[in-house]
Amino acid sequence: MEFSPACAEPSTDGCLMKADRGHKKRKISPEVEMDIEFLYKAVPQLAKVFRIIDKIGEGTFSSVYLGEVQMRDGRREMFALKHLIPTSHPTRIAAELQCLTVAGGRENVMGVTYCFRKEDHVVIVMPYMEHQAIVDIIGSLSFEEVRLYIYHLLKALKHIHQFGIIHRDIKPNNFLYNRKSKMYALVDFGLAQGTADTQIELLKDLMGLHKAPRTVFGERNLNSCTPALSNTKQAAIRTELVKPSKTEDAASRKYSSATRAPLPVRTQSSSQRPVQRGLTCNCYLTDRVCNVCLSRKSQVAPRAGTPGFRAPEVLTKCPNQGTAIDMWSAGVILLSLLSGRYPFFKASDDMIALVQIMTLRGSRETIKAGKSFGKAVVCSRELPRQDLRTLCETLRGLRPSPDNKVTPLPEATADSTDTHHHKIQDDTPTHRPTERTLKPHKEEADGTPAELLCSHTNKNKHSGGNDTATRLPKQKKVEEEEDERGWDRVPDEAYDLLDKLLDLNPSTRITAAQALQHPLFKDL
Repeated sequence: MEFSPACAEPSTDGCLMKADRGHKKRKISPEVEMDIEFLYKAVPQLAKVFRIIDKIGEGTFSSVYLGEVQMRDGRREMFALKHLIPTSHPTRIAAELQCLTVAGGRENVMGVTYCFRKEDHVVIVMPYMEHQAIVDIIGSLSFEEVRLYIYHLLKALKHIHQFGIIHRDIKPNNFLYNRKSKMYALVDFGLAQGTADTQIELLKDLMGLHKAPRTVFGERNLNSCTPALSNTKQAAIRTELVKPSKTEDAASRKYSSATRAPLPVRTQSSSQRPVQRGLTCNCYLTDRVCNVCLSRKSQVAPRAGTPGFRAPEVLTKCPNQGTAIDMWSAGVILLSLLSGRYPFFKASDDMIALVQIMTLRGSRETIKAGKSFGKAVVCSRELPRQDLRTLCETLRGLRPSPDNKVTPLPEATADSTDTHHHKIQDDTPTHRPTERTLKPHKEEADGTPAELLCSHTNKNKHSGGNDTATRLPKQKKVEEEEDERGWDRVPDEAYDLLDKLLDLNPSTRITAAQALQHPLFKDL
C-alpha cells in the first residue's frame, strides 16, 4: 500500500483544517484539537502520512483517532489510528499486534495495516469501518438483525478461539456493526489472553508475566480483602476456595484449586499469632468474614474485562479461565438485544455483579456451578431462576408487567429486603427500546434490568400492582411496533441459545463452534 505525503506540520492552519474541508468541516472541540496536536508531536511520522480528522474513541488503555490518507493513485482512504497509553507493557503491545496480524483481516476480525512507534508511544493503524453504536439503534433493531449480529459475533469468536486467543473484553463497543452494509468487525485485543495451547507466541510470554503477583495494567482489584472492608457488602454473598472432595469427578477437579493455609493474624497490638495449619475458621460457609480470612493474601486471578460482561468464574477469581468467558459475554450481549435493554448488568463491584447474575439465573444454580470450579458461594436467601422469554418480553413491553410474576422472589422481612434493595441500587439510567415502550413504575425508570430484578421484592411488598389496567393501551401500541420488527415471532431456539450461553458452569457452557451449529442458525 503506497501513501502520498501528507501535510508535514500538524498546525491548525495545516493538516487539521484541510482534513476538515475534506469532511464537511467536521467540528471538533478544543480538547480534541489539543489531543491531536499532542499525538503529532509524540509520533512525528504520522504527520507525513495522515491528516488526523477527529478523535472517535477513548478507553482506559488507548485512544482512537480518524485519519485520512491520500493514496498514490489519488484516492483518499480512512484509517483508525489507535494510540496506546505509554504505560502499557511492551509485551502486551506486541501481543495485541500479533493477534491482529495472525488472526485479523478475516472472519469478522479486524486486521492491522501499519504500526508507528516513537520511544514509548505506539500507534496501530487499522482500516476504518463506519459503524453504529448499539446503544443508539437497539430500540429499532429487528429480530433478524439481532440474529445475524450474534451469528457473525460467534463466527469471529470461533475464529480467534481456534488460535487459542481469549479476547476477554467482548461487548458491543468492541464488535463493530455497519447496519447498512451488514459488515461486522471484532476489535481491541488489548486485554487478550492465551489458552494453554495458544498459537500466539507473545501471549505465552504474557502468561509468564502473570505468574508473578503484579498488575500488568495498573488495574485496581475491587475484591482485595482488607480489614476496612464493610461487613454489609459481604453479608449477601461470599466466595472462598474449597478443597475438592474425593467424590468429585474429573471435570470438577479441573476447575478447583488447592486450599491455602491461613496466614498469621495481625492483632491490634501489631503482634502476630500463628494459626494452626488445616484449621477451619469459624466463618466458613457463613455470611460474614473473620479476621483469619481477612489476613489471608488475596487470590491472584485474571479479572480484566468490562464490568457487566464478566463471567461468574471471573467474578469469583477462578484461576483457570478459558474461552468460555468470551461466550458468557456473548450471552450478555444477546440478553441485551432480546430484552431491548442496554446495559443489562451494571454493578459497583464484583460481588454485587454476582448477586445480579444470581437474581437472573438462580441462587441454587449459582452455588452448584461454583462448586464445579472450586468455589463455595453463600447466599443469604434463596433466589429463583428467571424464565428468559418472560423476562425479555416483559422488558420489551410485549406482555404486561405483573408485579408478582416478573420476579417471584420469596417473601422476606422488611429489613432484609431493604438491605438487598439498596445494595443493588444505581442511579444510572438504562437505554430503553423506544420512547413509547411500556413504562414501568417511576422507581423502575432508573437503573438497569438486573437492578430492577434485585429490587423488585421490596416493591412487590409495598405496591398493590393496581396500575396494570391503565398501561394496557400503551402496551398495545408497543406490541404493534414490535410486531413489525418480528419481536412477536421470536422462536424458542433464540432463548435456548441464550440459556446455553449464560450457562453458569464454564465446563458445560456452549462453545462458539457448537453455537454456530445451533438450530437458530440452521438456514445460515
